[in-house]
Order: sequence, then C-alpha cells, then structure tokens
Amino acid sequence: MQAFSKKRFLPLLAATLVLGAGLAGCSGKQAESDSSAAVNTENVYKEKYDPEVTIKTVWGVDPALKFKNGETIENNVATKWAKEKFGINIQSLWSVTDTNGAFATKLRLAMSSGQEMPDVVTIGTENNTLAQDLIDSGMYAEVGPLFDKYASDTWKEATNQDPNVWNQYSRDGKKMGIPVLDFAYNHDYVLWIRQDWLDKLGMKAPQTMDELEQVMDAFKNQNPDGLSPDKVVPLSIGFKTSMNTWMGDPSWVFGAYGTLPQQWNAGADGQLEYGSVHPGMKQGLQKLNEWMSKGYIPQEAALWDENKTAEPAVAGTAGILPGPYWMSGWPLQDTVKNAPDALWKPITIPAGPDGTAMRHGTQFTNGVVLINKKMEHPEAFFTYQNYLFDHFATSDPGSEFKNGLFEGYDYELDASGKMVPMDQIEGGYVNTVRYLLVRDGARIPDAQMKALLKLAEGGEPTTRLEKDVAVNYGKDTPAAAQVLLTQKDISKKNMFTGPTTETMKSKLDYLNKIESQTFNEIIYGRQPLDTFDTFVQTWKAGGGDQITMEVNEWYKSVKK
Repeated sequence: MQAFSKKRFLPLLAATLVLGAGLAGCSGKQAESDSSAAVNTENVYKEKYDPEVTIKTVWGVDPALKFKNGETIENNVATKWAKEKFGINIQSLWSVTDTNGAFATKLRLAMSSGQEMPDVVTIGTENNTLAQDLIDSGMYAEVGPLFDKYASDTWKEATNQDPNVWNQYSRDGKKMGIPVLDFAYNHDYVLWIRQDWLDKLGMKAPQTMDELEQVMDAFKNQNPDGLSPDKVVPLSIGFKTSMNTWMGDPSWVFGAYGTLPQQWNAGADGQLEYGSVHPGMKQGLQKLNEWMSKGYIPQEAALWDENKTAEPAVAGTAGILPGPYWMSGWPLQDTVKNAPDALWKPITIPAGPDGTAMRHGTQFTNGVVLINKKMEHPEAFFTYQNYLFDHFATSDPGSEFKNGLFEGYDYELDASGKMVPMDQIEGGYVNTVRYLLVRDGARIPDAQMKALLKLAEGGEPTTRLEKDVAVNYGKDTPAAAQVLLTQKDISKKNMFTGPTTETMKSKLDYLNKIESQTFNEIIYGRQPLDTFDTFVQTWKAGGGDQITMEVNEWYKSVKK
C-alpha cells in the first residue's frame, strides 16, 4: 500500500500502473551455485561497476506520475542514484504514456517486428498474458540459476514467504521470470461502515448476513441524517469491472455461501474448481437480487467500477463500502467535507447462514521481471535490486532510506527532523518508487502488516514503513489491519496462477461474456434464478470442463 491520496493509490491498484523495467546486481554474500548460460563469468558481482555497465529497459509511464526539477522517466533522481551508487547506466530504449494498453501494444510490436528488446523488463499482473507470451518467445533467460547465485538472503527469504509466487512464471520446472513481490493482505478487504449512523440508530455492527440486512434497511428507511430513502446507498458496490476486485467488491456476498466468483478455489476433493459455477453462487445471486429490489445496493451497480463506488461514500450518502484496510486515508477521510459528523469504522466480513465467510486474498506478487538472454551483465540487476531489498524493503532505521527514497520528492523533514505529510512537500509529492527499475521498488510481504500492528499496539514509529503509516495513512489504518487479521483464515487466494491454458485462449472470452451477462440479468431480475443452472451447463459444455481439466493438470504439476 502507498498512502492516502487518490493519485498515489490508483497507480498501484488500477490497470494503469507504471511499468518500470529494471536491472541491478548483487550482495556477494550468497553461496555460489551453478549459473545459467546467461551469466557472464568474466564479470563477477561488484558493489560498484568500473567501468560502468549499461542496462537497457523500456517504460510504460502512468499518466498520473509527476515529475519535478525538469526530470523525465529517462533522466531523474533515481537514474542518477543508480549511476553514482553502482556505476549502472539505465538506458531507455523507449518510453510511452501508458493509456489504453499502450505499453503492452508497443512491447508486442517491438517483439514481433524484430526491434531491440530490453535487457530487463518489468510487467505487471494486469498484463499477464503479455508476460506469458514474452516467456514463451524464447528471448528471455531462465532466471532460477541467476536468482540462486546472486539474490541476497533478504530477497530470498522474502520470496520464500510464499514459494508459489514462482508458479505462473515457470515452465517445466524452470523459473523463467522473477516475481515482483507485493505486501500480504494489501488488497484484502473489510467492510467500512458509518459508525455514527449505527450509534444514532442504537445498532451494533452486523456479524451475519441477516444482521447486515437489518442494518441496511435502517440506514435506508430510518436514515439518521434525515436522508430520504431514494438518496441513500446502504451498501455501495459495483461490478462493471469484476465481481472480484479491490473496492466496492461484492465477492464476499458469495463467500457467505461457500464460494468466490471469478477465481479458482480448492474444492473438498483437493481439485481446483471455478468459483463462478459453484452452487453457492446461486444463493449469492439470489441475495443480490433481493438487495437490488429493496434498494440496498446501487441501481447502477452493473455500470459502476471500483472508483465510482467510493463516490456516495465520500458524498455522505453511503452506509457501507467494502474495501482494503487502508481506506480510512483515501478516499474515506474526505467524507467529513460533505457529512461533518461522519465516522467510518472497519468491521469484519459477515457470515452466512452456516457461519461461513470468505474474502478474496491478496497474491504475494503483482508482476514479473524478465531478463534478456542477450544481456551482457545480468548480475548487475541483482546489485541494484539486492540493495533495495537490503536497505529499502527492510526499513532499517539506520538505512539511507530510513525516511523514504529521495528527500524533497517522496518525503520531506521539518526543522526538528520529523516527517511532514506528503501533501505538504515543497514543490509537490513525487511517487519516486515509480522511477525505479522494478515496480514498487522492493517489498517484503509481511513487512507492512508488522508495521501496522506495532502502531496499533501503541508502538512509536521508528522505521520508514512505520513513519509513513503514522504520517500519511488514515488514523484508523492500524486498527483496520487488526480487524482484517482477526479473519485471516477466511482469505482465499486465486489458486490458479499459471499461464493461459490452450482452451482458455480460444474459449475464455466467450465464457466470461456469458457469465457476466447471466449474473447481471439475474441480479436485475430480468431472468429467473434458475437461469444460473442453464449457465453452468453451457459453461461446462462450452469449454469450461476442458479448462478445469487443464487447470488441474497445471495445479498437480506445481503443488508442493
């Protein structure tokens, strides 16, 4: 997670993420193992290269990314740091403002037309198909031996928190891409609820679906702020983008009945099953249809994306918004501008009739780094990235990054040496982690939660992560992290992270289309509930059964 501003979060979570491509070198403390053919054995690991080495990369620049002091993505404080610190020149083959998939389009064109390809390229999960195609192109090296030989202990230990992060970037047991690690639970959600409304109504936070319905009815029909029923959105959700997303997400409704849509879940028999055809979906769709008819959810839910679901919450007209633990900063802190007495509090996910609750779990990876077979000094990538893992990701109070990356860009200190809020940085805040060669710089999955729990328990912030949380996140963020972790067992990750299967390539678009159409028609009451049964039959016969078989073949091959 980053901090509270919309412009800081959306590049992290939406499909317009900046795709830095990067390279670096290594710590030299690791045991040496067999290297791949890509390793230049004449150039052993160096903490600083003399003569300098060049790393060629390409950039997809988020249109929201800021620059200052006349800098560009090709020439900025981070590229200067790499040159001075490591003797590494970051050479940009090209850059493009990444709107409407421009980065993926340009990279595909370069691949197909025989243009020079980058030494190192970082590709986010929103472009997973592109990443898989690049792996299969044969242009990029097996990275397992390089990682074993050059990655620092800190980096290796971080990756080992979930060894499954390698799965989707492996071929026949060979690791072909280095996973870009994300923070654990970063996109898991809680329910944010208007506590001031609950207090005025004399109600308690709902713990079951039945109690939730009572609260939503009271929010709408006995609104404590005097809003007329037609002005209130008791539960702000949207599913234009997906039934399984990061804010305004409805997937937990189905979780109350034992499934999560649009992901692959482990069945009772140990096999993976597609959540959208599980029998529990029918009960969840029935529930959403009831809520739609009663006005508990937005009439426009099928047209609302994630950001749209935040609008009634900020306007003071929504009672509940599902979303990550960090939302008390952005967007919910702005609600008081429209409803001065508004008080948002995080609550747990309500349980279904038999006590079941489930929510979508955060993968520990949000992208991949590929290393070109022709790269002259692949070990240089590890010099750069090891340093970030050992000094930035660890958030050591003695590190040069103890307050942030670059002073005057992503942090600033006042006269007493304390961090000032990011919106008060002279000349404007710059999210310089997006200038680095690897998306998000370097992250240790469990580090964020450790920082949050320390603050929740009253600890003083001493590390970079702790100080960032204390100054820039909403005041309820540590408490929300505690609430989330009381239900850590209900987090269910998508268990299929492999490459697109053969049948998916030809059938998945069609299957996704009929799924979305069927679900919308049932929720809106245009088709009867039993239409779900027909959809399941069509899905299975239309390629779903074959996809399920292929998914489980992959799962069997990687299951530890």
